[in-house]
Amino acid sequence: MKIAFLVSEVAPYAKTGGLADVAGALPSYLSRAGLDIAVFCPFYKEVKRKGLTLIKAADRLPLPWKGGIELVSVWADPTTPYPICFIEHDGYFERDGLYGDENGDFADNGERFAFFCRAVLKSLKALPFEADIIHVNDWQTAIALAYLTRTALAEDEFYARMRSVCTIHNLAYQGLFPQAILESIGLPGRLFHPEALEFWGQVNFLKAGILYASTVTTVSPRYGREIQTPEFGFGLDGLLRRRGADIVGILNGVDYSAWDPSSDPSLPARYTSADPTGKAACKRELFKEFGLPVPRNDLPLLGLVTRLAGQKGVDILIDAFGGIFALGAKIVVLGEGDSALQNAMLAAGERYPSFLGIKICFDEGLARRVYAGSDMLLVPSRFEPCGLTQMYGLRYGAVPIVRITGGLDDTIEEYNPADGTGTGFKFAEPSAAGLVGAIRRALSAYSRKNVWAGIIRNGMAREFSWARSAGRYVELYEALAAK
Repeated sequence: MKIAFLVSEVAPYAKTGGLADVAGALPSYLSRAGLDIAVFCPFYKEVKRKGLTLIKAADRLPLPWKGGIELVSVWADPTTPYPICFIEHDGYFERDGLYGDENGDFADNGERFAFFCRAVLKSLKALPFEADIIHVNDWQTAIALAYLTRTALAEDEFYARMRSVCTIHNLAYQGLFPQAILESIGLPGRLFHPEALEFWGQVNFLKAGILYASTVTTVSPRYGREIQTPEFGFGLDGLLRRRGADIVGILNGVDYSAWDPSSDPSLPARYTSADPTGKAACKRELFKEFGLPVPRNDLPLLGLVTRLAGQKGVDILIDAFGGIFALGAKIVVLGEGDSALQNAMLAAGERYPSFLGIKICFDEGLARRVYAGSDMLLVPSRFEPCGLTQMYGLRYGAVPIVRITGGLDDTIEEYNPADGTGTGFKFAEPSAAGLVGAIRRALSAYSRKNVWAGIIRNGMAREFSWARSAGRYVELYEALAAK
């Protein structure tokens, strides 16, 4: 079975967030399961900077675009076990940043990713790669399904037999653009209608995926249910309820060959659940790396690794700092994002210099050291489609403290003092009081070393492998291909 996997970023080539990790891992496991898969991504400047030895898989394909013809080339990495292909267009992709720069999102993002989708569909014939399934991810590639089903491609035998999957990684980002973009990107104007792509006076790219995909998937079971409610549906809950029978929640996974504290080269010391002594050394070094005094006593250290955004509950944590520090805990924060939240976080660092260490950046090696050196990992998200951070925390022995939402609820089991089961601590209300209450329960368990060691062992033993998730996708693909 052939799968064409369209994505706007893929690790390790180009990354801004968890989507790239998914695109870097899931296809690998699908390939190991015996599927013939090809991944397609834009040929960003960031990819070119890596100096990879790529081969030209297709050269100067003529693509009708905006009243003229654009010539498209496709590059591929010959070192991978399955094709990872890059669509070249310097005008759209030779830029600093994948989606925007210091001035915000690129104004022509709609055109950029529509062009990418059309170019991928064109290249499938040229390679040739006659896909059984087109798998699109989030708004940037969802618009491909409008071309596939609502243009002349639907009458072309090469494309007409293809089935499709649209994965929603985060419904909050839908790709909204003015009505005029339909003509600009070569889609029929009749699609500007509430039963098609129109959404409150704009064109909604993600809506194309929800409407036209054979199946819609989400990145956790609970999130698949949540997005069908007004609270989490971002205006699309009605449409999603109509498609409810075709929505499948499949939990994202972790590549444990890459995320393993017993072999991680980023850490100052290695450790396992059977011999966790190296974690103490990681904790001491983490205090130093964030400029916090190393305490003489074993004070609890809480870590936060996140994009600084309202969705992530960063403002909830800032409001809770006073209550948390009154309990005797210290916190390290690694992340970047919203400028107002960055400034608020830095201001808090000035108020609590001996309790709070902050790095406004993203550094994957440092992120791994935060997981390894922290006793607890904070994930206070208002909503979280899946979340990988809490899974990394479990494997690195950082006990997660999470809000009850989306994939956080699916992956973390509340500690039960009656029988010693559980892997973390959860809270329901998105407030400072709710967060502090969960931390207070965690600190109570932390004060009993045997209890705490048991919680860490429970977490490190949990298995969220991509092999299991890939198996669910294989079943889904096979069912679609059989229809």
